[in-house]
Amino acid sequence: MRKIRLLIVAGARPNFMKIAPLIKAIEAYNSNRVESAPEFEWRLVHTGQHYDVNMSDVFFRELAIPAPHVNLEVGSGSHAAQTANVMLKFEPVLLAENPDWIIVVGDVNSTVACALVASKLGVKIAHVEAGLRSFDRTMPEEINRLATDALADLLLTPSSDANENLRSEGIADDKIMLVGNIMIDALVDSLPAARRSQIMDLHNLSSGGYVYVTLHRPANVDRIEALTPIIAELDDLAQCLPVIFPMHPRTRKMLGKHSIEITNGEKLKIIEPVGYYDSLRLTENARFVITDSGGLQEETTYFQTPCLTLRPNTERPITITVGSNRLTTIRTLNRNIVNILKEPIRFGKLPDHWDGKTSERIVKSLIKHT
Repeated sequence: MRKIRLLIVAGARPNFMKIAPLIKAIEAYNSNRVESAPEFEWRLVHTGQHYDVNMSDVFFRELAIPAPHVNLEVGSGSHAAQTANVMLKFEPVLLAENPDWIIVVGDVNSTVACALVASKLGVKIAHVEAGLRSFDRTMPEEINRLATDALADLLLTPSSDANENLRSEGIADDKIMLVGNIMIDALVDSLPAARRSQIMDLHNLSSGGYVYVTLHRPANVDRIEALTPIIAELDDLAQCLPVIFPMHPRTRKMLGKHSIEITNGEKLKIIEPVGYYDSLRLTENARFVITDSGGLQEETTYFQTPCLTLRPNTERPITITVGSNRLTTIRTLNRNIVNILKEPIRFGKLPDHWDGKTSERIVKSLIKHT
């Protein structure tokens, strides 16, 4: 019996939602395979890039991700320090495990760090969520995406525009596989539990009667000239619609550092970071969402919840082309809020292959390319 050995790498909160359905699909394949078919042997490496309990452990519990076989525990640091630490700690693990493939997901520092190590050791790399581009190289994530895709042997893309991006960069067609959006697999699988979440009752929120906000990118929260007007706008918005804002530790730190006050604290609800189920519940039922998160752009598209993405660009343009997502800036945020409140409560449609079966297609692709 042929075995395909996999080393699955996760480092930060966005990765966890992507590996959960993949592990589930691998286990389902192993349980149902015919005797002559190859079997997967897999091990999970958690780099520890996100180490806060609220930002990491709760996602493992809710998504039923098994305990990692290896935890590198790299913690925080500058981009260079974090990337270097992952490489130093991952190399001996890779040498000891000697897998057929490493699977990396998304665009965090752990993704590119582990891809670099694997490439130099001659281990094949499968990149889940390949081909996404913001075309903004001031974003660290864009550098990570470009470097990882250049190194990968199998590029598993979420949408047709990602395929075109890779072709334009000279990636061979036989390396590119359109498999769909694995985040939607996690969403579909988690939806029954998410709809049992008590987060709305806990904060006295009604369906369609509040705004859900998440912000964490340095351009929005690290600079007083950005964070001050954003908070002021949310304060004003809360006068007509309650705003619930699970605050990222980075954002809370900056509020205190710059002594930025919230005047409408009763309606602008600042709470601790929430788990995946709570976040899905808030996203599905919000009147609209304000975010700088990549994942929430996809989740709002699935729910057809209007979304204002507080960024100058997006690596997920399909959420704008066919979905309910719109880009906004600090300067245009007020006008965009006014306009979105005039639009239908739900609009947009699902892109192709956002059907909850992406993980199954990834399993088939791995078998085909091994």
